[in-house]
Amino acid sequence: MTKLLIAIILFACSDSQARPDAETQRSGSNAIRLERVGEFRSPVYLTAPAGDPRLFIVEQAGRIQIVKNGAKLSRPFLDISERVKSGGEQGLLSMAFHPDYRSNGEFFVNFTDKSGDTRIERFKVSSDPDAADESSSKLVIAVDQPYANHNGGLVMFGPDGMLYIGMGDGGSGGDPHRNGQNKNALLGKMLRLNVSRVEPYSIPPGNPFRGAADAKP
Repeated sequence: MTKLLIAIILFACSDSQARPDAETQRSGSNAIRLERVGEFRSPVYLTAPAGDPRLFIVEQAGRIQIVKNGAKLSRPFLDISERVKSGGEQGLLSMAFHPDYRSNGEFFVNFTDKSGDTRIERFKVSSDPDAADESSSKLVIAVDQPYANHNGGLVMFGPDGMLYIGMGDGGSGGDPHRNGQNKNALLGKMLRLNVSRVEPYSIPPGNPFRGAADAKP
């Protein structure tokens, strides 16, 4: 497994320097520097709750690390590596903080389990803001994967407060099962779920195939 370094690029630029000419660039008016914050194993995603100065780095093997006050913390925020099948296009692939994370402490992860299938799970932060409560895991949705590639992997909240899940076509090459064109398959789709106040989720009214007879519920 490869090791990568993550650096923060810091730059200062006043309004008058928003479009610097060649002379100001040469004079160094816009200072750019690299600052090493830690060493990470196969990082695949970086995010943070709104208004939070910390950085959360998702490692493919199943850990989420925190960079706080410019340095990597010694303990992972979350470690589910024993539940994750990692390598190639599989692993812990992304995380998303609930828009109300500050009050409800909820975040969501997308990973491939030991069988290679996709799981979207919700976790909550513990009483320690730098540590998740691993026992709080709750399955939101699971999707069988026929192959080890084309898993997709991104989870993200949209401005509408809905959780979006990007699903790959299921793998192999050229979508041999035609999942992308099959409305009864969740593979090859962008899923949109309401995960607020409903367990484990509800289907938002604006979803285009909600209630359609020829589409998966």
